[in-house]
Amino acid sequence: MTSNNPVSVPLPRSGDKLLFTPGPLTTSLEVKREMLRDAGSWHFEFNAVVARIRKKLIDLAGLGHRSGLYEVVLLQGSGTFGVEAVFATCIPPQGKVCVLANGAYGERILHMLQCLRIPHLALRSAEDTPPDPRALDQILGDDKAITHVAMVHCETTTGILNPVVEIGGCVRRHQRSYIVDAMSSFGAVPVDFEAAGIDYLVTSANKCVEGVPGFSIVFARDAALRACEGWARSLSLDLLSQLKGFEKNGQFRYTPPTHSILAFDRALHELEIEGGIQARGARYARNQAVLQEGMRKLGFRSYLPPKHQSFIITSFHYPEDPGFKFDTFYRHLSAQGFIIYPGKISLADTFRIGSIGRLFESDIRALLGAVENTLRTMNISVPLPAPKTADGSPG
Repeated sequence: MTSNNPVSVPLPRSGDKLLFTPGPLTTSLEVKREMLRDAGSWHFEFNAVVARIRKKLIDLAGLGHRSGLYEVVLLQGSGTFGVEAVFATCIPPQGKVCVLANGAYGERILHMLQCLRIPHLALRSAEDTPPDPRALDQILGDDKAITHVAMVHCETTTGILNPVVEIGGCVRRHQRSYIVDAMSSFGAVPVDFEAAGIDYLVTSANKCVEGVPGFSIVFARDAALRACEGWARSLSLDLLSQLKGFEKNGQFRYTPPTHSILAFDRALHELEIEGGIQARGARYARNQAVLQEGMRKLGFRSYLPPKHQSFIITSFHYPEDPGFKFDTFYRHLSAQGFIIYPGKISLADTFRIGSIGRLFESDIRALLGAVENTLRTMNISVPLPAPKTADGSPG
């Protein structure tokens, strides 16, 4: 989905605080306005919107030239609902899942599988380290019971971008099925479904497409999903039944998030006029580059090495100044109109700043100014001094 006239200037926004988060995100005023309309969930006009969204998503994923190869299933609930629906529907009774985990969202998948009582194993790596295809190759060679491999594409615990194609190549060589949680990457990071050998990819309305919360989106290889007949472990999370509902009458099986759907239809249009995935990704990448450089000048240290850092969200270490308290820092930024995210890394004190949503370079620079003002208000030296080494000398 592209446009010959991409839009690089901000569309109108409300006066809300800016969200520098991985989702929900700051959205355009026009997206918000779409939610001022009511829609009948069985009405033909609403069904036409749902059909248009499903078609546009196939095109956005670069799958329009392979008609019928993949299906798009919309499912009520957050992105986590969509991820759990894949496991609840698509793992056979005797199946087993290998989960590549290097952050909180990989661990969440493991928790899902435990709750669903699906056999599984974890291939863990450090939170600042991508999964190793060689380690997966050995596991798949040794354990023939494994039927599926699952990985998070952008692990927003840190902001690391995991190697979706390289891992997919390993999965394909071993003839297993591949599940990708692309919650925070789809819509801005290009993914070649066929090169990666993806069978299922899950994302959410309120991430890089810049819609609002309300439903998840599952791309499923048609043949793989239709082979799952009778495997569902849940009524409402049954992806195959949800797909059959759309095919039968164009409707959700149960009450749809009508306002979120209307907003998402507008968000897809805005993505199209911006220039598609490449153009949006370029804007986000510029946001992140300005953020990274500005925070470096203020003395902050990034958690990830540059080679693993995505443009979705960036984790920064706390300053070593004993006067730094994240809650105070957060509240001061909020009072100035900026919302950031607390850290989620297990072995380091960090906070996170997102670069996605209806944000532009000017917004990043405004945030950087607010960060500097806040540090000075907290009586913390700017720029921050270099961290000390083990012997107490400056790093």
